[in-house]
Amino acid sequence: MAIQWYPGHMHKARKEIEEVMPQVDLVIEVLDARIPYSSENPVVSSLRGDKPCIKLLNKSDLADPETTQRWIEYLEREQGVKAMAITTLQAAQVKKIPDLCRKFVPSRDKIEKDIRTMIMGIPNVGKSTIINTLAGRTIAKTGNEPAVTKVQQRINLRNGIVLSDTPGILWPKVDNEKSSYRLAITGAIKDTAMEYEDVAMFAAEYFLQAYPEAIAERYKLKELPDTDIELLEAIGRKRGALRPGGRIDLHKVSELVLHEFRSGKIGQLSLETPEMAEIEKEEVAILMAKKEAEKQAKEEAEKLKRSGKRYK
Repeated sequence: MAIQWYPGHMHKARKEIEEVMPQVDLVIEVLDARIPYSSENPVVSSLRGDKPCIKLLNKSDLADPETTQRWIEYLEREQGVKAMAITTLQAAQVKKIPDLCRKFVPSRDKIEKDIRTMIMGIPNVGKSTIINTLAGRTIAKTGNEPAVTKVQQRINLRNGIVLSDTPGILWPKVDNEKSSYRLAITGAIKDTAMEYEDVAMFAAEYFLQAYPEAIAERYKLKELPDTDIELLEAIGRKRGALRPGGRIDLHKVSELVLHEFRSGKIGQLSLETPEMAEIEKEEVAILMAKKEAEKQAKEEAEKLKRSGKRYK
C-alpha cells in the first residue's frame, strides 16, 4: 500500500512558490543522497521550467559513496543541472554553494545585481540547516522531523545572493509505491502517517538483497535469514525486543531498525540506484497510462448511459 502525507500547508506553499518563481534566476533543490529519485519532487521540475538548477545530495555521509557518485553523473545528464554531494556536518562543503551559483548565473554577477535563488526540497532533508550555514546565523528553524518550516521567507546572504526559503513540500500523490516506502524509511513522511512494521519489512527485504554484509555485521548475525520478517525476528531476538512469553515485539524491532538506518548506525547505505529509477519510471508510466485508459473508458460508459436515458 502506498503511503501518502500532504498536509494543508504544503498545498499553500506550492501556490506561493508558483507566484514567486518568475522572479527567480536559479533553483537549488535539496535531495536526500540515499534516495535521490524518490526525494526529487516532480512539482519542483514542473514549476522551475528551464531555469538552471543545482541539486544538492545532502546526507551524503549516510549514503553509499559509490552509488552517490553514479547519481551525480546521472542527474547531470539533464540540461542546466549541476549536482553536488554534501553533508551539513561539514560546513566547508555547504559554503561552496554561493560560488557554484555565481558560475551558473554569471550575467547577474557581472552587472552587480543579486542572484535570486530559491531553495526547495522535501521535508526533513536538511534544507534549514543548509540555509543557516550559508547565512552564518540561525534563520531557519531546524528539527529532526518533517514539516518544521511552514512559511516562505527571503534571506539576503549579503554576498550577492538572495535566497527564498520555502517549506518542505511533498506532492499530493506519490504514484510510485516503492518511493513512498523509501520516503517513510528516511523520515520524510511523518511517523504517525505510516505503519512501522510495514515500512521496516520493505527496508529489511532491500537490505538483505543490497547490503547483506552490513546487516550481518551490525546485528551480529552468523547466518542471514531468507525473508524480511525472519530478519526482523532475528534482530529482535538479538536486541531483546521481546513480548511476554518470548514472542518478538515486531513494532519495537521495526522502530529500532528504521532509527538505526536513519542515524547511519547500520552503515552508509543507499536505498536506490539510477538503474532502479529508470525501471521504476517505466513501471509508473505504464501504470499511469492504464489508469488514464480506465478513466476514459469509465467516462465514455457514463456518457452512453446518460444518452441512453435521454432517448427512452
